[in-house]
Amino acid sequence: MAEKQHQLDADSPSDDDKRPKQKEETDTDAELSSRHSQHSRHSSAAEPFASGEPPSEAPVSSPDDPDVQPVFSIYTSWEKRLIVLAASLSAFFSPLTAQIYLPALTVLADDFKVTDAQINLTVTTYMVFQGITPMFIGGFADAAGRRPAYVICFVVYIAANIGLALCKDYASLLIVRCLQSAGSSTTVALCQAVVADIVTSADRGQYIGITAIPIVLAPSLGPVIGGILAQYLGWRWIFWFLAIAASVNLAFMLLFFPETCRRIVGDGSVRAHPIYRTFWQMFKDVRVRHQAKRATAQYNADHSSLHRTTSTRSRAPALRLRPPNPLASLSLLFEKELSILLGYSAIVFAGFYAIATALPSQFSALYGFSDLQIGLMYLPLAGGSIVAAGIAGPAVNWNYRRHATKLGIPVDRKRQADLRSFPIERARLEIGMPLLGLSAAVMVAWGWAVQAGAHVAVPCVLLFLLGVGMIGFNNTSSVLIVDIYPEKAGAAVAANNLTRCLLGAAFSAFIVPMIDGIGAGWAYTIIGGLYIVFAPLMWVVMRKGVGWRAELRAKEERRQEKKRLEKEVLEAQEAPERQLGV
Repeated sequence: MAEKQHQLDADSPSDDDKRPKQKEETDTDAELSSRHSQHSRHSSAAEPFASGEPPSEAPVSSPDDPDVQPVFSIYTSWEKRLIVLAASLSAFFSPLTAQIYLPALTVLADDFKVTDAQINLTVTTYMVFQGITPMFIGGFADAAGRRPAYVICFVVYIAANIGLALCKDYASLLIVRCLQSAGSSTTVALCQAVVADIVTSADRGQYIGITAIPIVLAPSLGPVIGGILAQYLGWRWIFWFLAIAASVNLAFMLLFFPETCRRIVGDGSVRAHPIYRTFWQMFKDVRVRHQAKRATAQYNADHSSLHRTTSTRSRAPALRLRPPNPLASLSLLFEKELSILLGYSAIVFAGFYAIATALPSQFSALYGFSDLQIGLMYLPLAGGSIVAAGIAGPAVNWNYRRHATKLGIPVDRKRQADLRSFPIERARLEIGMPLLGLSAAVMVAWGWAVQAGAHVAVPCVLLFLLGVGMIGFNNTSSVLIVDIYPEKAGAAVAANNLTRCLLGAAFSAFIVPMIDGIGAGWAYTIIGGLYIVFAPLMWVVMRKGVGWRAELRAKEERRQEKKRLEKEVLEAQEAPERQLGV
């Protein structure tokens, strides 16, 4: 009996023998826990969007410290600048297309044997589609991603330019011009949305300034480029030039421009469906995949049993594209805060159209300028816009830091702060209001200087100051709109574009009859007076903006709760039917 017991003791593992196995189990658990932790960190970037709140208003806690916000974007500062610059160059096509066409209007009317009024209709229809199209594509880009929206826009735009270069009758010109507008107009909204995707509120001012430079340079350079092409190569080369330039830009976007929509890629670390990946990323994926196969083959040869128990086969994320929903932009027009901001910003920017539209006829009559000289007169406005971008952007960031310091909120350019109770309206508009005052004063001075036939240097100086004031204010208002609706930046900027285009078209149509009726002095004095009369609305936004955003969040929470309850009721009703089916 003793010998049998001794044999059993010998066969059973000792405590020392058990320890390595326990260690192996502990290591396996730790490895699985580590993998789960890594998966949680990668998926946390997309979690704010499941709640329906904007990322700036639905802060996500760090996995390691619940009081520390995660990094907002994985991109470095230089990568962000390059991404924003690429988006800005794409946005360059919308205002460029609108202005490059103007010097050829007279030639087009002669070639197609139509009146000036008929050829001007192609400008009107362009502006109409410029306002309407972003409502469709802006909401689509928020849901389905920026890259698909860019590809759709540029494919339509390139095809339209080729059609315009080849068209032979007026009807074709009118129709294809609408398609050209539809292709180019959304690029401005997409540019602002890209900034909202990768840049925090603390750092957003300077990047919005970068986006403003090409958008403002285009109206200044467009008439010059169009005049040169029309004079030396013919008007058809205007559209060939646009088609070639857009094709180069699209190729660059496909090769290198990453998907930034936070619904799709979160902070940039979430691996999305291959349709969202650049050609360069796909090339690197193939190279890494080949290296992984070789490493896996070697690993399987050495650890075949462990590999069979731990390896998983990765699948490409599911592709879910949503159809365009123009109501996403229209619904924002009825929100208290945004409706006031959009309406007032449209009034201010419409003043730009009032000057730009009447400038050719005024300078031709006053100074006898040629088309090329008139195009050069837009350059002081562009210079002022560049100065505004260099001043307003850093000033907006400085004022944000000042308010954050006053409230005891740490400022981190890499992490998005919680803006639910932060006076972001005051931080932005305190910089914009002095620039607005400058715009109003310059607008009045412009009218009386033109009416008096002042020396050409006076309008040049006034155009420069107008670029500083007007574009500076519009930069700050654009930053604020994105701050309020970061998750719906595409739809919000599309709504902003709609109000600007509609009011800009109205000002463009009425300014010449106003000048003919009451003179340039009183016409532009009325516009400057509108700036001052409606300026108190901005003080209302600064005072009540935080409360309005709280009301909007509560409304969204009630809507989400209602949807949840309806889903539970529907599932409860379907449960007996499923049981009977079983």
